[in-house]
This record gives sequence, C-alpha cells and structure tokens, in this order.
Amino acid sequence: MKLSRQESREKRHRRIRKVVVGSTERPRLAVFRSHQHIYAQVIDDSQHHTLVAASTLDPDLKSLESKGTCEASVEVGKLIAQRAKAKGISQVVFDRGGNLYHGRVKALADAAREAGLDF
Repeated sequence: MKLSRQESREKRHRRIRKVVVGSTERPRLAVFRSHQHIYAQVIDDSQHHTLVAASTLDPDLKSLESKGTCEASVEVGKLIAQRAKAKGISQVVFDRGGNLYHGRVKALADAAREAGLDF
C-alpha cells in the first residue's frame, strides 16, 4: 500500500522527533509549511513552552505580496532569528517537521542562519 504525501510527511516527522529534542540551552526551531503560509516557532521542549514565533501571517510581514513563496520564507527566517536573538537565543536545533529540506524550508533555514542563529 502506497502512502499519501501527507502520511509520508507525518511518518518522517515522527522519525525525526525521536532524535530532535529542544532544551533550555538549545531550543528547537520547528517549521510547519502549508500550501499558502509557512510558520516557525522556537520551542523549549523541557518546559513545553513556545519562546518565539513568526509566520507569513505576522503583522510585521503584511507587505509581502505572495505568502507561499521562497521570498516569504526568507523573510520569516530573518524575523524568527531577530526575535530569537532579542530573547537571548543564539543556538537552536532545526526541526523541518517531516518536510524535505528543499525549497521554502531550506530558504527559511538559510535566512535564519544568515541572520545569526546557529544550527
């Protein structure tokens, strides 16, 4: 039986989450990608608390014309890195959420690295 795209992503996500765990010293940068938007959160898994969040729905990114593109993902990556640095977070572990490290997910990760997050 062949798995659907969604089922394959969820299976990859469960496999990744067995290994990738955020801590207080090094929280987890989790990425969720929908068809129209992209979301990023910095999460402390030991306290089950979201420290920083950004998405294409954020009021700071209202000027974006198209919110489902790599350019929008780059802006979200820069914004999440700025907010994390403001909270004193410089190192994270990257959780791609079962998505392939390609396209919008890769653009967000590269922009976050360029803006100063270490992972």
